[in-house]
Amino acid sequence: MTALNLVIKRVSPQQLFMLSALLVNGGNYIYNLILGRILGPEAFADAALLVTLLLILSFLGMTFQLVTAKFIAALPTQQWEPFRNKIGVFALLVGSLLGAVVFFAAPFLQNMLHTENVLMFRIFGIGVPFYFVMSVNRGQYQGEEAFGKLSMSYQLEMWGRLVITFLAFVLIRDHFGALVSLGIVASLALGLFPFKKLRFNVVKTESTGLEWNKVRTFMLITACYELTQIIINNSDIILVKHFFNAQEAGLYASLALIGRVVYFVAWMFVMLLLPTVVRLKREGKPTKHVLFKYVGYIGLLSAIIVGACVLFPKLIITMLFGEAYISMSSLLWQYALATSMFSIANIFTYYFLSLDHYRPIWFSAIAGILQITLIVFLHGSLAIIVQTQILVMASLLIFQFLYFFSREK
Repeated sequence: MTALNLVIKRVSPQQLFMLSALLVNGGNYIYNLILGRILGPEAFADAALLVTLLLILSFLGMTFQLVTAKFIAALPTQQWEPFRNKIGVFALLVGSLLGAVVFFAAPFLQNMLHTENVLMFRIFGIGVPFYFVMSVNRGQYQGEEAFGKLSMSYQLEMWGRLVITFLAFVLIRDHFGALVSLGIVASLALGLFPFKKLRFNVVKTESTGLEWNKVRTFMLITACYELTQIIINNSDIILVKHFFNAQEAGLYASLALIGRVVYFVAWMFVMLLLPTVVRLKREGKPTKHVLFKYVGYIGLLSAIIVGACVLFPKLIITMLFGEAYISMSSLLWQYALATSMFSIANIFTYYFLSLDHYRPIWFSAIAGILQITLIVFLHGSLAIIVQTQILVMASLLIFQFLYFFSREK
C-alpha cells in the first residue's frame, strides 16, 4: 500500500488528467462503436448526426471554456468569482437562445438532413444550455489547473452518456435517434458536477479592475476560430448526410469516427497547453518548448495510427464496426492522414491564441471555406470527399509552419 501511495504522489496532476482524458476518449469511442454495431449503417447515420451536433456544440462551448481558462489563469485569485459569474450568466443566455433555435427549427432540420423524426432535435435543444454552463465550469478548473475536478466532469459526462443511452435502448427498443439524444442531454447534466454555483447579482465590473474589452476581444476571436473548427471538423459529415443516401452516410460516419481518433486525443493536449503557455508568458519564461513537446506527441501518435490504417484497414474496420462497413477500408488511412494534419495545425493555432497572436485563425477560416466549397462542387464519390480534405489540411499545416518560422526569424 505504501508503494502504491508513493507512485500516486509521483504522478503529476497533468499526467492524471491525460490518463483520465484517454479513458474518456476510449469510453466515447466504445459508445460510438456499439451504436454502429447495434444500429447498422442506415440507422447509425442518425446517431452519428447527433454525435456530430454534440461536437458542434462542444466547439461553441469551447469558446466560453477557453476564455474562462485564459483569464482565470491570468487574473489574481480575488477576481475569479466576479469574472466567472458574469461570463457564466452570459453563457447561460447564449445557450438558452441557441437551444430554442434548435428546438423550434426541428422540422426544418429533419427535412434537410433526412432523419427519422423531429423529437431527436427537440430533446437535443433542451440540453444546449447545460453545455454552455458546463463549459464555463470546466474553464475555471482548467485555468486553475485543478485537473482532478476537470477530469471528474469529463468522466461523469462520458459514463452518463454510455450507461443511460444503452439502458434506454434495452427498455424502449424504438426511436433510437430520440434515445441517443436523451442520453446526450442526461450526460450534459451530469457533466456539470462538481459545480460552482452561479450568482445572478453579478458584481460590478469596475470593482474588479478587469479590462472587459480584452475579454470581449478574446471571446470574439476565439468564437471565430471555433466556428472554423466546426466547419472543418463537421461540415463533411453534414454534407455527406445531405448529398448521399442513408447507407453511404452511415458508412462515411464510421470512417470519420475511426479516422478522428487522433483529433480526439489531441484535445487533452490543448487542455494542458493553454493554461501552461499563459502562465509561462505571465512569468516571462519561454514557451516554445511546450509547443514542440505537444506537436511531437501528436506527430508520433499520428504516425502510429496512420501506419496501422495503411497496414490493417480491413481488420480495424471489421473489429470496430463489423463486416457491414468493410467497403470503407481503402479510405481509412486517407481520412486518418487528413485528421492528423488538422490536429497538428490545431496545436499551433491554440498556441498562438494563448500568446494573443490571432493571424493563424484566418488560415483555418480560409481552409474551412475551401473545404465546404470543394465538397459542394466535387461530391461525386466518398473517395473524392476524403481526398479533398487531405489537400486542404496539408495546405493549412504548411501555412501554420511557415507562419511559425517567419515569426521566429
